[in-house]
Amino acid sequence: MAVLTGALVAVHFADPAQGTRAHPAGWLFAPFLVYAAANAAWVTPVRWLGWTDWLNWAQAAAVFWVVLNGVVTAASRRFLCAFLVALGVLAAALACYQHFVRPDWLMLGRTQAEQFIGRSSGPFGIPNSLGVFMALLIPPVGALAFGAGRPAALRITCGIALAALAAGFVLAISRGAWIALTAAFVLKPILTPDRSIGRRVAAAAAAAAGAIAVAAVVYFAFPPMRARVDQLVRNAGERSRPVMWRAAWGIFEAHPILGSGAGSYDALFEAHRPEGNKDQPNYAHCDYLNTLSDYGAVGFVLVFGAAAAVALRCLHARGLAGAAVTGLLAFALHLLVDFDLKIPALAMIFATVAALVTGVAWPRGAEPGPGGALARAASLCAAAAALCIAIFWAVPKYRADEARRQAREKIERMARSGADISGQREVLAGIREGLDRAVALDPSNAQSWSDRAYADWLWALVDPSRTVELGAAAVSDSGRAVDLCPVVAEFWIRRGVGFDMERHWLEGGNCFIRALVLAPARADCWYYQAYHLSLDPSETGPAIAAADYCLRLDPDFRLAQTLRQRLAARLQQPP
Repeated sequence: MAVLTGALVAVHFADPAQGTRAHPAGWLFAPFLVYAAANAAWVTPVRWLGWTDWLNWAQAAAVFWVVLNGVVTAASRRFLCAFLVALGVLAAALACYQHFVRPDWLMLGRTQAEQFIGRSSGPFGIPNSLGVFMALLIPPVGALAFGAGRPAALRITCGIALAALAAGFVLAISRGAWIALTAAFVLKPILTPDRSIGRRVAAAAAAAAGAIAVAAVVYFAFPPMRARVDQLVRNAGERSRPVMWRAAWGIFEAHPILGSGAGSYDALFEAHRPEGNKDQPNYAHCDYLNTLSDYGAVGFVLVFGAAAAVALRCLHARGLAGAAVTGLLAFALHLLVDFDLKIPALAMIFATVAALVTGVAWPRGAEPGPGGALARAASLCAAAAALCIAIFWAVPKYRADEARRQAREKIERMARSGADISGQREVLAGIREGLDRAVALDPSNAQSWSDRAYADWLWALVDPSRTVELGAAAVSDSGRAVDLCPVVAEFWIRRGVGFDMERHWLEGGNCFIRALVLAPARADCWYYQAYHLSLDPSETGPAIAAADYCLRLDPDFRLAQTLRQRLAARLQQPP
């Protein structure tokens, strides 16, 4: 993905005709990219995640720039629009395959998460992503299918495509996407300028009535939708997302100007985790709040202020572009309840549609003449820089994190299966090789160093005679992680385990206490504290108390249950 985006930008700037044709809208997002890069370099405590987040923003902005400035002929615009619709139809076909044939199927040999079984996600991992993708495409495709004055063949083709998109939209069973698209159809007439208030209200009312009628038909005809809506009613709204939203707002209140740092939401969520909450959110499930907490008021204004400036110009669009604005509005509304901008495919598709609409609604005026030698040299330098950044900087980071992810996934798979680690020598050897490769490719990835310490501990179960030696390695590896990022509780846990392997009990205790300070409502932190205390028979009472609190946070924590039984048995033994 990074290489393709870099190549796209390089080809664009290498074209002699592109030297002086920059649309002013493309420059609006440059200040945010500069600010976000500075934030990732100097503010965030999780720099490896911060730079990944910046790359996502940069790639979306690059696609917006290239489409806005490079896709200017009518034929190229038609081709790009047709390609996007074809992607939507293909995604809908995959959604049908999931719903009617293999509900657990995902692309690239993966298996769908149990929580999403019964809902289609198409080419995405999350059904909500498919829902918002369909919501983005349905309005313009519907305008082509039902709009007067179009060729009959085009209208029939678009009608078939619209039926496919609608099927994918329903099969995603995404309440947020349904509400966002409905709200977009209602709000679009109200926001459209150059109309009387009466006409705006009448159009909005008609849109609302039509949406209610369609929703009623689908509700009674499609049982999964009925179950999904009924669940929302039973819960009196959303339960899990408000927890994440409150945490994001709390992080913002603590860092109002510059934010807590790019990509830092997940790490700092722990300080705001309520008791009994076991979610691992990664993102705030609201891109507006996520941006506010990560980048502060400065970043929020820079990125969404630029987006608002473009949106105000696009509200004047008519015809097909005006229908596409409805899709863009649905996408923007869906950002209130999900993290669509954190998914590169969605962010770049959104940027593509936005650029196509901007090119129509915001004409750049007369074409400037060819640029001089200096402009040409600057364009070639930009082309070379895009390729170098993609190949020599972005790709190693992605490859490193992928190697780490695969290794950690194998560890988690062993843990879920309950396998005897002592008999997994070959698997663990492969895991350690993958983590060695990860830290070699990207030494700044603190998570890779922490996972390497995890693998050191697991290897001690294969070769107990080397426990102290491997403990020293774990202390060293986790020390690198802590030095790079001292705000993640897991890194301190790995360091504490390493000290315990070295039989440095006091140093290990300090690490586990630090983990509890960072994540006081994490059940696994209390489990490791209980296990650490259990190593000293005189600390059996405090160990039991820690295990009890762990089980209070997560009653199904099996390791804590086993440890609690062992500690209770120890107390019953005669002195």
